[in-house]
Amino acid sequence: MPHLISLEFTDAWRSAYPGTSVGLLAMTSVRNAPPDDGLRERLRSLEAAVRARHDGRSRADLERQPAMRPYVEHYRRFGKTYHVLLQLESVAFRGRPLAAEQCLVSAMFAAEIDDLLLTAGHDLAAVRPPLVADVTRRDERYAGISGRDIDVKDGDLSLRDGEGIISSVVYGPDHRTRLQPETRSALFTTYALPGISDADLERHLRGIEALVRAACPTADTELIATCRP
Repeated sequence: MPHLISLEFTDAWRSAYPGTSVGLLAMTSVRNAPPDDGLRERLRSLEAAVRARHDGRSRADLERQPAMRPYVEHYRRFGKTYHVLLQLESVAFRGRPLAAEQCLVSAMFAAEIDDLLLTAGHDLAAVRPPLVADVTRRDERYAGISGRDIDVKDGDLSLRDGEGIISSVVYGPDHRTRLQPETRSALFTTYALPGISDADLERHLRGIEALVRAACPTADTELIATCRP
């Protein structure tokens, strides 16, 4: 891997979360404008497929899906509800569209709802090496995507770079490396808990890649990888 987007795992990660991997997708020459007609058409097709797939299901049915269950259980340990579960309900049952204000965010969100795998998006130019997969400690905090300081949960999964935490499972991505309208290179990171296969993880990353390319035909994929401790 290029050194900027190589990933190290701490002993704390290996000990606390054996079998948990991370997916990385780095793309350059992207744009983060509002979704164009081509991407919106792809997103509407995905919306229809998601609604048909989950028609008639209850929340309990959604929670029991193999890809959903590991995240639901992880969040429950920290007294939280998996936010992708809530978002899936809003898309599948309440008509929420997949399109967001920015095309990179739309691509990531749509793939999350389709595959149920927790993913964070970052401006690659803002990420400072080394990139490290670690476990949070109760004395740590970071600025969440809204800019508000977050006191992390002790023992959660996180990714950090040379300047601090860039995401945690329970509280999501940070403010410093967030995707912005001027982003021209992006890093998507997926937390794959035990029960998520390498094939499922790669399919998810390829899905994001395809949606980004629908909006940014000239985008280049610099890295797509499944990283294990």
